[in-house]
Amino acid sequence: MSYQIGMDTILLKPTDRLAHTEYCSNDDLIQAVTDGTPALFNQRWQSDFIWSVNDGPVPWEQRGRSTDMGHAEFLKNGTDKRASKPCPFTNPEQVLEFDAVQEYKLPDMIELVDFYEKIYREQQKANPEQVFPGGYYKTIVSGAIQAFGWDMLLLAAADQDRFEKVLDSFFRLTRHHVKAWAQTSIKVYICHDDIVWSEGAFLHPDFYRRVIFPRYRELWAVLKKAGKKVLFCSDGLIIDFIDDIAAAGADGFIFEPMNPLEPIVEKYGRTHVIVGSKVDCRTLTFGTKSQIQAELDATLPLAKKCPGFIFAVGNHIPSNVPVANGLFYFDYLSRHWRR
Repeated sequence: MSYQIGMDTILLKPTDRLAHTEYCSNDDLIQAVTDGTPALFNQRWQSDFIWSVNDGPVPWEQRGRSTDMGHAEFLKNGTDKRASKPCPFTNPEQVLEFDAVQEYKLPDMIELVDFYEKIYREQQKANPEQVFPGGYYKTIVSGAIQAFGWDMLLLAAADQDRFEKVLDSFFRLTRHHVKAWAQTSIKVYICHDDIVWSEGAFLHPDFYRRVIFPRYRELWAVLKKAGKKVLFCSDGLIIDFIDDIAAAGADGFIFEPMNPLEPIVEKYGRTHVIVGSKVDCRTLTFGTKSQIQAELDATLPLAKKCPGFIFAVGNHIPSNVPVANGLFYFDYLSRHWRR
């Protein structure tokens, strides 16, 4: 039933309750929900959709130059903490001469399609109650972040014309993977690209509209021609570009609660998938149950107006969320999500 709820929601068909998904790395919460069987988490929390992307069988760092900026402690006991490594690019000129296709090469198309199809079939079989999507993480901007790191990216971006050619190379690399995903059996595709910061755009808005969004349109046209639904996902404050993303052909948006929900629901609630909520992981972590309830209560009336709403804590449920708060959140949501 959950799969049907998830698929109907993505197709904007009526459902008896709101669809639901979570991005949860809180081991203690998963343990509490599943009694030690993590595979049961999606089932017991009645998830209808799984967030997943895959950039192919061989990581970039094994194929060419890429920057490891390290990783702060996020998971329990700091298991994901990683020190940064020296950037392989020492000046902006090296970045401006970079071509992602030449650097990383294009995988064989037949092998890539087979790789993606196998992943999809295995994961959909393993998660029969959830819609399992295809997707790509390092689309254009996120590709540049992965390759250059922030410092070299921003220095090179000052030369907008030459930097456009660099981003075009990431677009061409991504297009190859998009064409492969389009030939698989997936129903839904997640296009992930962190195009903004928490304060919004870090490049001039005209640059996004001239360089990035037209390339999204071309990528998504391939998928839509193949009958796939396209959901765009970005961290940060993307509200200023929601109209551009919709105009480029996205069927839905996956975003963090720092974005105001009301205007997105008002304009796109009847026509697009919306994945998120007003519930903030910071409230789950540091807030009281009444504060968590307030964010749920503020979201639920808006969500129920939207046939394509998938409820989620849009900025993740991390390790430091108290288990009691996590359990309260889902208990309250599941008691009030019927339309």
